[in-house]
Parts: sequence; structure tokens; C-alpha cells
Amino acid sequence: MTWWSLAVGPDAKSYGWQFPQAENIRHDWDTLKDAVQAHIKSVNWVTRVELRDKKVEYINGLGVFKDPYTVHTVTKQGERTLTSKYFLIAVGGRPRYPDIPGALEYGITSDDIFSLKNPPDIGLECAGFLKGLGYDATVMVRSVVLRGFDQQMANTVAAAMQDRGIKFLHRCIPKAVEKQSDGKLKVSWVNDKNEEFSDLCDTILFAIGRRALTRDLHLDKVNIKAVGEGEKIDATNEQTSVPHIYAVGDVLFKKPELTPVAIHAGRLLARRLFGNSNQNMDYDNVATTIFTPLEYGCVGLSEETAIERYGADNVEIYHAYYKPTEFFIPQKNISHCYLKVVALLEGDQKVLGMHFIGPQAGEIIQGFAAAIKANLTVNILMNTVGIHPTIAEEFTRINVTKRSGRDPNPASCCS
Repeated sequence: MTWWSLAVGPDAKSYGWQFPQAENIRHDWDTLKDAVQAHIKSVNWVTRVELRDKKVEYINGLGVFKDPYTVHTVTKQGERTLTSKYFLIAVGGRPRYPDIPGALEYGITSDDIFSLKNPPDIGLECAGFLKGLGYDATVMVRSVVLRGFDQQMANTVAAAMQDRGIKFLHRCIPKAVEKQSDGKLKVSWVNDKNEEFSDLCDTILFAIGRRALTRDLHLDKVNIKAVGEGEKIDATNEQTSVPHIYAVGDVLFKKPELTPVAIHAGRLLARRLFGNSNQNMDYDNVATTIFTPLEYGCVGLSEETAIERYGADNVEIYHAYYKPTEFFIPQKNISHCYLKVVALLEGDQKVLGMHFIGPQAGEIIQGFAAAIKANLTVNILMNTVGIHPTIAEEFTRINVTKRSGRDPNPASCCS
């Protein structure tokens, strides 16, 4: 089991762990699946209740534009036609499937995983927690791991997963999925040398990005032209090319595809339209986390982007390996516990980006995201007193730069 997957006491049973004997630990997929489904239903119910309490009418139907001021939908209760002064497009997205034989028929996505009747045998995050539950997992990577993220950090995440027994097939592209007579799935693929391979597995999960659900909206009826791959909407301050039609969330072109981003942008838009506010959404320095076994949290620029934008001679990279307190007694491997601060070289060294791989990375990077919004500098960071013994304090002790060539490994538990 991976270090994060095995809780103790009554909490473990809620996640499906069974302890018939101390040396015989088992996991029950149905218990975990039912718990997750119950949580999803409760979240949906709470949302419906909140809408009702705010006197927001909820219509369960697919809306399509008839003209710039009219939307039509068909529900179980019949057809509805609505007119409005403003419209907000926030239809989100769904996982993509590759255009190969058998993908739709036999593959699943992250949306489906907790609807499976039987445990899967399979996206980095899904592979990570499935391996933690004791299932074999192989990740096929088309080009690079975690495209768009700092690549040193991304490769470190992949290396940490490999150390935990997750197999990686690099620079491979799936060609077909076939179902065998025994129910197994045969997946065929080709690598970058044009060599062909195939293997059998129980479940195939595609994690190749998401598509915006705009194609069925009839955007042509309102003269909004989709961009990108014909799915995204280009908007300035969430306002589309049609002034009274707005958009937030995953449908926006070149904006972070994150739920909290959509929520905050929608909140600010409502305040501008109805609350006399003039505050716009700031899409820079949005923190995010990859929930792999060793989490990767980041905010701001990657090392590559900072160098591209400002030049290598104008950027300083601080970095360090560290040993989390909870790794001490069990003597766990710290070779992938790593953090990086990307900063301007001049003056007090304004922080451009912060990257952290380790336990609870999401919790750690959240606070530093606020600091970066407030123009954090390396000088301020180094003069901040850390809380000991926490792993977040490692950011306040960082002092080794890549430029110096010094060893970034920890010298002692309190260095």
C-alpha cells in the first residue's frame, strides 16, 4: 500500500478497509463506491436546496439558443422557452475520448470510475489512488507527463509513482481497444519508434483532457464563434462578443479549467452586473494541486515559463529536498520530497512561482498563493518564521539556488 492510502481506526472502515486479522488487510470496493456515490448525491441535494432558498428556479433540461435573447429547452414536464436581458454560459466540460476503435464502447473516464460494479484495474491521480488500494495500474503517456506544469516537478511526480509500483509507458499512443471472449480488454498501441504492442487488462481509463460542452448550444444563432478546437469561447472579463451574453468556467478559451475559478469568476461577474462592483477576475497566479500519492501543489510560473518570459539571466531558482516529520520514524524515502521557488533575480527578488511535492501539498500551497497575490518576495519569505515541525516551513528556510551549484539535500533535521 502507498503511505497515504491506509488510514487507521474507524475512518479506515468508512473507506472500505477491512481488518479480519492484523496481518490480513483487505479492501472492499463496494463500500468505497457506495460512500462516494452517497457523498455526490448529498452535494447535489444541498446545491438544489441552496438554489431554492435563494429563489433561483432550476430547470433540468438542455438549453439551446433560438436567438440572442431566447433559450429553448425540453424537460420531462414539457417544452420551455425563456427570454432574458442577460445570459451566462457555464455548461462546463466532459472528459474526452480518443478517436480509436473501441474507445467509447469499452473505455471509461474519471467520471465513471466510482460507478463501476467491480474494482478497476487502471490520469495520474486515478492510477495513484488505485495502486494505493492494491490494484495494478499502468499509465500510458502520449508525450510528456502533466503538460503545462513545471516539467522538473512533473517528472519527479512520475518518478515517485514509479517507485510505488505504478508502471509507465512513455511516448505511446493507443490504437484500438478490443473486448475478448473472457471479458478482458485488449489494448493495442504504438510507441515513438513506430513499434506496435498490445496487452490485456480489466479496465481502460482515458484521461486525455476535457471538452467544453458548447457544441449543442447553437452558438451560431447568437453569432458567437467558438475558438480553439471549435468548443471554447473567447471572452474579455467573461463578456462574449455579444455584450449581454457572458461565459465562465471550462468553456472559456485559455483560462484555468478549475471549479473554484469558475465559482469566483461567476461571483465577481454577478457583483459587476447587479452590485455596482467594478472588480474583474484575475486569472493569474491561480493555485492548483495534482492529487497523486505524493501531492504536487503549485502557484504562479513554472521554471520554463519564467525563463522564457524574463530570460535565464534574470531569474533565480531556489530549490531544496526535505524530510517530512512523518517520514522520520518509518524512515521513508525522501528522494522525491522537493520544493522550488521561482523568482526574479533583481532587488528583493519578487516570487514568480512556488512548487511543492510532498504530503498535503494542496494545503501548503493555498496560503502561499495569497502571499504571491500580495507580491511576496524572497526577502520576505526568508524573514518569515516557520512553524516547527511542519513541512510548510521548508519554504521559509530555502536558501540554495540552482545557480550556486550547492547541494539542495537536507544537512540535518533542523538545518
